[in-house]
Amino acid sequence: MNPANYREALTEVREDESEGADILLVKTGLPYLDVIRLLRDNSSLPIAAYQVSGEYSMIKAGAVLKMIDEEKVMMESLMCLRRAGADIILTYFALQAARCLCGEKR
Repeated sequence: MNPANYREALTEVREDESEGADILLVKTGLPYLDVIRLLRDNSSLPIAAYQVSGEYSMIKAGAVLKMIDEEKVMMESLMCLRRAGADIILTYFALQAARCLCGEKR
């Protein structure tokens, strides 16, 4: 799929649905928030977003350099995937996010 042409995503979704797909996966997550929303608005299948290692690494590096608050940026990055329409989020932050959501401190 040409990443510059979001309309191709609709064609791919229709093909996937006709082939019996159970779920739609979008990776990388953050650069394709518009595609996640497009799929959510045009398909009844569950949408999964994969926050790839590069997205994880950028947040970690920014935190190490004290440029960002790691926990806040992590949670915002996950929340924006959810707001865009992702039902499932695959992330390297899974354990850290779960601890944060449960109120545990580092």
